[in-house]
Amino acid sequence: MRTKYTRVLLKLSGESLMGHQGYGIDKERLSSYAEQIKNIVAGGVQVAIVIGGGNIFRGLSGAAKGFDRVMGDQMGMLATVINSLALCSALTNIGQTARVFTAINMFPIGEQYSKWKAIDALKRREVAIIAGGTGNPFFTTDTGSALRAVEVEADVMLKGTRVDGIYTADPEKDPTATKFSEITYDEIYNRGLRVMDLTATALCKENHMPIVVFDMDTPGNLAKVIDGEPIGTLVY
Repeated sequence: MRTKYTRVLLKLSGESLMGHQGYGIDKERLSSYAEQIKNIVAGGVQVAIVIGGGNIFRGLSGAAKGFDRVMGDQMGMLATVINSLALCSALTNIGQTARVFTAINMFPIGEQYSKWKAIDALKRREVAIIAGGTGNPFFTTDTGSALRAVEVEADVMLKGTRVDGIYTADPEKDPTATKFSEITYDEIYNRGLRVMDLTATALCKENHMPIVVFDMDTPGNLAKVIDGEPIGTLVY
């Protein structure tokens, strides 16, 4: 099977893992993600994954409630580790080998991340799930995703969300919002669109890392993106 991409970094939203629960991890949503990921690995694609932690704890919201910002961000990092372990378990249960790497030393929960170990895992057709963000406070998992995408030399960063692309405004709030099929990094900045934080966008731009924003919650969409079908929005 010929695909458009050979190696991808898939960024998954922690909030999406909630499904319709409002908190935590929805088993059906997790299983759907695992099946979609296994499917593209079977097609020859090397997959690295970064998952957010917003379904459990978000550092910024914690700071707003009185938590120390550094400790709040560290709690958020731990939330990404929980989600990563859950996805690793779901993949393993359906016969897809996967490994969890952590940005900070958390052995034996996960192996400490290094570019070389992650790439070795990818070449062995293992899914490399990279948890803990960048390992530093004041950086989002979007920035962590951009960093890991560049480090593991991915062809593209795939940002799986609950929205089917980038719009002129929030389509859930503005019914007149129109979708972009393609958009430049600079236009995202100039329009003030909240696709990713500015640090992540700048990192992708400086390293010529394209981004595809698409709806991951619809089964089959991940394979369509890998095959080059024009769903979602390409950022270049």
